[in-house]
Amino acid sequence: MKYLHTMVRVTDLEASCKFYCDALGLHEIKRMDSDKGRYTLVYLAAPGDEDAQIELTHNWDPESYSGGRNFGHVAYQVDDIYATCRLLMQHGVTINRPPRDGKMAFVRSPDLISIELLQKGAALAPQEPWLSMPSVGSW
Repeated sequence: MKYLHTMVRVTDLEASCKFYCDALGLHEIKRMDSDKGRYTLVYLAAPGDEDAQIELTHNWDPESYSGGRNFGHVAYQVDDIYATCRLLMQHGVTINRPPRDGKMAFVRSPDLISIELLQKGAALAPQEPWLSMPSVGSW
């Protein structure tokens, strides 16, 4: 058995690709349009880790999606959690749970998918502005 991907439905493919690629740093592996099925699939992966993919499914006919409690979050390990959070903020992303502990943060995608960011290795020394930054919303 081999893990392939996690699928999330997205309402705005362009906004989602900007979030996952430009802000979060994933890159597109494959894209497939189905005229008959009326959907687009975009497969993304972290650089150097193409075996663990996230599949963005964009149905062309408008639908509204609500987050269920049965799905928790997608998690990524990062080399520098502070630098990652700074970059996300530069892209207009809200840091819902700041990395006050130097180890963990949470953000949300444009479709409110919760993304956990975990510091690779030991936690970084706590530092401002993260140390005193409050949590915002839910994650």
